[in-house]
Amino acid sequence: MDVHKASISLCALDDETGEIIGETKCANDPKLVVKFVKTLKKKVDAETTFRSGYEAGCLGYALCKGLTKLGISCDIMAPTTMYNSSKHKMVKNDRMDAKMIARNLASGTYKSVYIPDEEDLDVKEYVRMRKDFILALKKIKQEIGALTLRHGYSYSLGKSRWTIAYFKWLDDLPLSRMLRMTLDEYVIQYEELTKKIKRFDQQIEELSHNVRFEEPVQKLRCIKGIDTSAGMTIQVEISDFSRFPTAQAFSSYLGLTPSEHSSGEHTRNGAITKQGNRTVRSTLIECVNSLAKGKVGHKSKRINARQKGQPARIISYADQATERLQRKFYRMIDSGKPRNVAITAAARELACFIWGIETNNV
Repeated sequence: MDVHKASISLCALDDETGEIIGETKCANDPKLVVKFVKTLKKKVDAETTFRSGYEAGCLGYALCKGLTKLGISCDIMAPTTMYNSSKHKMVKNDRMDAKMIARNLASGTYKSVYIPDEEDLDVKEYVRMRKDFILALKKIKQEIGALTLRHGYSYSLGKSRWTIAYFKWLDDLPLSRMLRMTLDEYVIQYEELTKKIKRFDQQIEELSHNVRFEEPVQKLRCIKGIDTSAGMTIQVEISDFSRFPTAQAFSSYLGLTPSEHSSGEHTRNGAITKQGNRTVRSTLIECVNSLAKGKVGHKSKRINARQKGQPARIISYADQATERLQRKFYRMIDSGKPRNVAITAAARELACFIWGIETNNV
C-alpha cells in the first residue's frame, strides 16, 4: 500500500510466483482495503493468507491498527531498510511505489517499525510537543538577538543572556516607538513560551512517577546529563529495549554509526547515517553536551541526589559511563577533533550505556 492523506494505491503480489494479481487506487479507508482483499479472494485459493504493509510516514499507526481490527495483517515498514532498484528512481509514481512495497513485503527485504501501545503513544506525543515548544523558544531567542544586532546593539554586560540583567538591558535600549513595540512582542512571546515549558516539565515529572516509567527513568537519571525530560523521551520513544540484541544494534538504530563508502583497497568512513529515531538521537546529543561539562570524575550534589535510593550496581555503572564519556570527549578534543565530532562519538557510546541499563546488562 502506498498511502497518502486522501488515497491509497494498492498492489497485490503472489509471493511464490511474483505475479501481480491485482492493482487499484481507493480512498484512505481501511474498509476499502478489506473490500479489495475480498475481491482478490475470489480469484485465488480461498485459504490464501494476505499480508499488507506500507512505509512509515506522517500517517503514523492509525491505518495499521484499523486494518488489524478488521482482520488484515499489516506491517509498517521502515523506508531506510527497504530494497529499491535504480529503475524505480527513473520512473516514480504511486503505482510504482505500491509495486516496490509489495515486492519488499513478499521477499522480506525490510524491517518492521515497532508499534507502541496506547499509553506509550499518548505520553510520546506529549513529550514531543514539549520539544516543539523548546524549538519555538529557541527561534524567539534568535529573533530577539538578531533584532538588537541589526540596529547596532550588542549585549556585553555578561557572558550569559536571558537573565534579569539582560532583560533590563533590553528595556533600557533607546529604540523608536515601532521598534520598541516589535521587541516587546518578542519578549512577551518568550515569557509565554517559558511559562508553558515549565508547565510541561511539571506534567512530565508527574508522569515519570507512573509505575510504568518510574524505575527505568530513575535509573537513566543516574547518568550525568540525563534529566527527567530526557529520560522520559528515551523511554517512551523506544519502549521495548529487548528488541535490540546488542548495544551496537541500538546505536545503529539511532543513526549514530558512521556511514561507509568503500571500494577495493580504499576504505572511507563518512558522517553518521542519521537513520532511525531522530528524536532520541537529538536528545542524546543534548545530554552529552551537558555531560561533557565539568571535571572528570567529579559528582555534583544534584547527581548524588538523583542516585539516592538506586541499586549500588546501577550507581557504579552510571559513574563509569559518565567518567568514560568525559574522558573520551576531552581526549578527542585534545587530539584536534571538531567538537561536534567528539559530541557525536560520545553520544554513540552513551546509547550503548543506556541499552545496558534498560536491559540489565550492567
